[in-house]
Amino acid sequence: VSTIRSFYKFLVREGKLESSPLTGLVAPKRERRLPTILSEDELTTIIEAADESTPRGLRNRAILEVMYASGVRLSEVVGVDLRHFDLEERTVLVRGKGNKERIVMIGGRAEQAIRRYLSKGRPRLATGAEAALFVNRDGKRLSGRSIEKIVRQHALKAGLDQRVWAHLLRHSFATHLLDGGADLRVVQDLLGHASAQTTQIYTHVTEERQRDKLERAREAMAAATLKNLQARAAKRRATREPL
Repeated sequence: VSTIRSFYKFLVREGKLESSPLTGLVAPKRERRLPTILSEDELTTIIEAADESTPRGLRNRAILEVMYASGVRLSEVVGVDLRHFDLEERTVLVRGKGNKERIVMIGGRAEQAIRRYLSKGRPRLATGAEAALFVNRDGKRLSGRSIEKIVRQHALKAGLDQRVWAHLLRHSFATHLLDGGADLRVVQDLLGHASAQTTQIYTHVTEERQRDKLERAREAMAAATLKNLQARAAKRRATREPL
């Protein structure tokens, strides 16, 4: 539509037409796709699918806990060094887009998972003076591709048949915060978004989820009302029947 409109404007400008036949025509708007998210129960199942009896299992549990607890990007998880963590304050320094640094927070579960990994997992994986927090079996910094694989594997172990990828944890983190009443600007700061408009899309997800819940509640109420009316009608019929 934009191309044809420009062509007719050109014809008018060149004197080939008196006016454009597309004047007043409104172009169709693309439907805005909302981010997919996981429920809190699904995320708990994915995280708890990690086998903490092995060093890599302890590492994987820590990665999943941190990603959901802080909403960090995949590249930010990869870039985290040991010195970036303050377990006493439960904060992590990450480097995001545009090489901008910000501090994110983690909860108690993520903190405990990191402590278990640091005491029982990482010492058996790391070699030499590797600065990275999360390392592979060779003791080197874990790659983004490896973390994506870890997320998918644990989703499958948890029995989720839908496609699950690392960024889905970030979407879920933001949506669950807004569902819980968090301020949009706070969520923006935690995600490291330069513009509030980028964060705004998660409010649409929250609104959509609320509408779905309301619709299900209405359907359940209507079904219960119908069942009650049917029971009362049956009772009236029964009292009218002769002995």
